[in-house]
Amino acid sequence: MLFNSYEFVFLFLPAAFAGFFLIARFHHRLAATWLAVASLIFYGWWDPRYLVLLLGSITFNYLMGLAIGFARHDGQTTARAGILTTIAVVADLAILGYYKYTDFFIRTVDAVTGLDWAMWHVVLPLGISFFTFTQIAFLIDVYRGIAREYNAVHYFLFASYFPHLIAGPVLHHKQMMPQFDRAATYRPQAANLSDGMTLFTIGLFKKVLIADQFALYANPVFNAVEAGGHPMLTEAWVGALAYTFQLYFDFSAYSDMAIGLSKLFNVDLPINFNSPYKARDIIDFWRRWHMTLSAFLRDYLYIPLGGNRRGPARRYVNLMATMILGGLWHGANWTFALWGTLHGLYLVINHGWKVARDRLGLPSTPGGAWLAGCLTFVAVVVAWVFFRATSIDAALRLLGGAVGGNGLGSYHALAPHVPASPAAVLAWLAAGFLIVKLAPNSMEIVGMLKAWPHRGAVLGYAVGAAFVFVLLNFNRVSTFIYFNF
Repeated sequence: MLFNSYEFVFLFLPAAFAGFFLIARFHHRLAATWLAVASLIFYGWWDPRYLVLLLGSITFNYLMGLAIGFARHDGQTTARAGILTTIAVVADLAILGYYKYTDFFIRTVDAVTGLDWAMWHVVLPLGISFFTFTQIAFLIDVYRGIAREYNAVHYFLFASYFPHLIAGPVLHHKQMMPQFDRAATYRPQAANLSDGMTLFTIGLFKKVLIADQFALYANPVFNAVEAGGHPMLTEAWVGALAYTFQLYFDFSAYSDMAIGLSKLFNVDLPINFNSPYKARDIIDFWRRWHMTLSAFLRDYLYIPLGGNRRGPARRYVNLMATMILGGLWHGANWTFALWGTLHGLYLVINHGWKVARDRLGLPSTPGGAWLAGCLTFVAVVVAWVFFRATSIDAALRLLGGAVGGNGLGSYHALAPHVPASPAAVLAWLAAGFLIVKLAPNSMEIVGMLKAWPHRGAVLGYAVGAAFVFVLLNFNRVSTFIYFNF
C-alpha cells in the first residue's frame, strides 16, 4: 500500500488511527496489538503471501534475541551468546541474500563461465532489506547488552511498524521500545497531530507534485540510453540532473511522510534526511543522506572492521569495503557496486585531503566552501547515474554524452515524448537546484511554524488546502524509489 494512494489516505490511515486511540482508552497492550495487526495488513496489501516471510522473520529474531539475552551471564557476553548471534545474523543474511541476490549470482556466473543457467526470477519482497537490517541491529544490541526489553507485542510492533516498514528509517530497538511503554503515547496529542499532518502533507506534496514531475524528464533519457541511444550533452545533463532531483524529492518525501505519520501515533522516528545537497563535502553528504543507514553501516560494519583504529591505510580499506557493501545493499547489480565504489573513493579522497590540508596548514580561501559544495554536488550527480542506470555500459554512454562526446544536441532529439517544452524542463531543473541548495527542509519549516505565535488557524487552513490540492492530483500514483531496495 502506498502512502500516496486513496486507499491509504481514506481507508487504512483513519481506521488505524481511530482503532488505536479508541482501544487505548481501555487497554494499552491491546492498542499496540491493533497497531501491529494494522501494520501487517498494510504490508500484506501488496502481496499477502509475503506476510509469512515477515511474520517468520519477526518470530525468529524475537526468539533468537531472547535466547541470546538468556545466554548472557551476569550482564557479560558469553561464547554461547556469540554463537547464537552469529547463527541468527547469518540466517537473516542468507534469507536476504536468497531473495535479493539469487538472480544476480546466476547472471554473474553465466557471464564469467559462458554457462546458460536459467534465472529463478525471485521476487524481491517489499522492505526486506529494512526489516532485516532493523532486526540484525536488535540481535547485535542484545549481544552487546544494549537491548534488554523483550515485550513480545512491543517487539512485533517495533519490527512491523508501518511508517518505516517499507523504506526505513532503519530503527534501533532502544529508540522505539520505550515509546511503546509510555502512557502518553496512547492519548491523542494536539501538537503531534498538527506536526504530523504538516509533515505528511509536505511529503505528499513533494512526492506527487515534484518528484513525479522530475521522473517525467529523467525516465525517457535513461530509457533511451538503455535502449542503445547515445545522448548528446544537453540530453545527458537533463537526464542526470532530473534523476538527481527526482531521487532527492522522492526519498525526502517518504522520510517526511514516515515521520509525520508516526507523530500522529505519538511515536518519534529518527530524522533520516537533512538537506544532503547542501553538503560541503562527501563526508558531510553521508551525515545527511539516509542517515540511519549511514549510522547502521558505521556501527555494525565499519567499526567492527576496525574503523580508523588501525592506521590510515586500514581505515581507507574499511571505508571502501563499507561503501561497496552499502552499494550492493541497494540492489543486485554491478551498477550499485560501482556506485558504492565511487562513494568509497570520494570518502578516501575527502579524508586524505583533510589530513593533507591540516598537515600543510593551508588557510581557508574566500568562496572555498561554496566551490567545495558545487564540486560535491557534481560528484554526487555522476554517481547517481550509475545508481539509476540498469547497466554499466548505459551509465558510461550517458556520462560520455555529459562531457560532450556526442555533441551538444537538444533535449527532444533523444526524448521526444516528454510532455514539456525545453524551457519548462530548464525552469524545473533551475527550481530544483535552488530548492535543494537554498530552501529550508521540512523539519526546519515545521520548526519555524511552531515558533510562529499565530500559526494555529492559518497553518490549519494552509495545510488543509495543500492536502486537498495534492489529493486532486493523485492521477498518476507511483511507488517510491526506495521501495525497490
